[in-house]
Amino acid sequence: MTRDNPHIRVTAMPADTNPYGGVFGGWLMSQMGLACGSFASKHSKGKAILVAADALKFPGAMAVGDELSVELLKQGRTSMRLRAQAVARERDGEAEKVVAEGELTFVALGSDDRPREIAPA
Repeated sequence: MTRDNPHIRVTAMPADTNPYGGVFGGWLMSQMGLACGSFASKHSKGKAILVAADALKFPGAMAVGDELSVELLKQGRTSMRLRAQAVARERDGEAEKVVAEGELTFVALGSDDRPREIAPA
């Protein structure tokens, strides 16, 4: 997926914010995991689990309505490394900025919960 076609769109609600009005980083990380998990399951055509989260950065502040994009960076025999980006976009314009990003690695599992091969991308 690209910024032009985000994998999910999330809306932060007041319950997702801290006392200062900013979105909780933990809530945002969980949304990144959900977006990547959805992508990983669809891409691998089955169960896929998170095994690593790396290079998590929060260069900006997430606001209500920001979008979350997922991109496949690398596919191995049984695993996928994905990049998640939360992108803030002007309400009435096109200007964008990345407010959070990270790389998440998923492993595809078979019905026996053991790693299974993913068809080539």
